[in-house]
Amino acid sequence: MGRIGRGWQLTKMSLRVIRKDKELLMFPFLSGITTLLILASFFIGAFLTVDFVNTGTDAISWWFYIFFAVFYFISFFISVFFNVAVIGCATIRLNGGDPTVRDGFRIAFENVKYILMWTLFAATVGLILRSIQQRAGFIGKLVIGALGAAFTIATYFAVPVFVYEKVGPWSALKRSVSILKQTWGEALVGNLGLGAIFILLGLVGLVPLILGVVIMSLWSIVIGFAAAVIYWLVLGIVYSAAQSVLVAALYRYATTGKIAEDFAGISFQNPWT
Repeated sequence: MGRIGRGWQLTKMSLRVIRKDKELLMFPFLSGITTLLILASFFIGAFLTVDFVNTGTDAISWWFYIFFAVFYFISFFISVFFNVAVIGCATIRLNGGDPTVRDGFRIAFENVKYILMWTLFAATVGLILRSIQQRAGFIGKLVIGALGAAFTIATYFAVPVFVYEKVGPWSALKRSVSILKQTWGEALVGNLGLGAIFILLGLVGLVPLILGVVIMSLWSIVIGFAAAVIYWLVLGIVYSAAQSVLVAALYRYATTGKIAEDFAGISFQNPWT
């Protein structure tokens, strides 16, 4: 089986795990809700602590940067925390177990130290690149954007690496790059396949919008819009979980050589059944 075949098998495996363990969707949902609540608390805190009428423009700018930096670090930590939970549960399933939500939280809390270290490292790099990009010219923005994209790609396997190999941020980054070199074809096919599937599924959300416009009433448009937004939000949660499962599956393949088309009594020949 070539890279394309293995990549597609891993994509089907990710979808099948999500279908089998729907509780995994709880983690990206909680991640989004928690981030929104923290964002709201930051806005409320800013309005309660900063006198925008009597505070100068420069001071307000500094307050904004401080709030943004703190929120960025906290939201990054939350994202990685729940990502660890999904990857942990997915790995249990891939190894033949039956994961629960409690397992996900257990694995995430057991790795809080590594999550915090990775957050400080990766978020700092992100903030530095963003700060440079804001001050750069057009060409500079393109260059920094490319560096940011390269860093994101290089850290693709960082989470399962620091979870299962118990290493610091720099070692996790180097190990992630090493695994990516080994599985670049499978990772590319898997991500393209998963992306194409969810883009096609996302087009379904246009149906209620079109129907609302065709009926040509205010309520039909409002209901159609609301239905489309809810559908896309749910689809986004499923996609986020599937992406994390794919990372777990790719990491497992890279470290064990196993794709496991059948384990724990689950067949992966058809991801929809």
